[in-house]
Amino acid sequence: MEHQVIIAGFGGQGVMLIGKILAHAGMKEGKEVSWLPSYGPEMRGGTSNCTVVVSDEPVGSPLVYRPSAVIAMNEPSVGKFEPRVAPGGVLLVNTSLARGGRSRTDVRVVEIAANDIAAAVGNARAANMAALGAYLGATGSVSLETVETVIREMLAGKPQVIESNLEALRRGHTLGVKALQQEAA
Repeated sequence: MEHQVIIAGFGGQGVMLIGKILAHAGMKEGKEVSWLPSYGPEMRGGTSNCTVVVSDEPVGSPLVYRPSAVIAMNEPSVGKFEPRVAPGGVLLVNTSLARGGRSRTDVRVVEIAANDIAAAVGNARAANMAALGAYLGATGSVSLETVETVIREMLAGKPQVIESNLEALRRGHTLGVKALQQEAA
């Protein structure tokens, strides 16, 4: 199984970080991975995105045009990447910064107020973790436990934020699983 995801948002939202976390988790699980960053003209406040491929087979190219999923952290990212999601794929929208109610009927739309979750766990910068958790819950690309391990490793230099990031990840995961279950019902 191959999972191709584009993660997009403003610079400073942690888009690259969750892409790296996802790629590292895939490697820990013995999968083939690629991670390809793309930055806008400015780092913080400009647009940025990355593409992550996690696969059971060798990855042919890190370039992805029709991803199986998009994590859109803001409205400009929804506008740019919603049309590219493959039919049957997942469009995850951070409704804290983008309007809900997408028009496509051929994709699964998962709406998550990631910034609100981050505020609730006491770490405004953890919105990216909430979105990553929702993606994991909706797709199962890698396990939640492996991602938690990678977060602990990658954030070891900032121990004060590890637990709030993990809590945001878990809350997002719960919402992603619920979205998947609602679709199956």
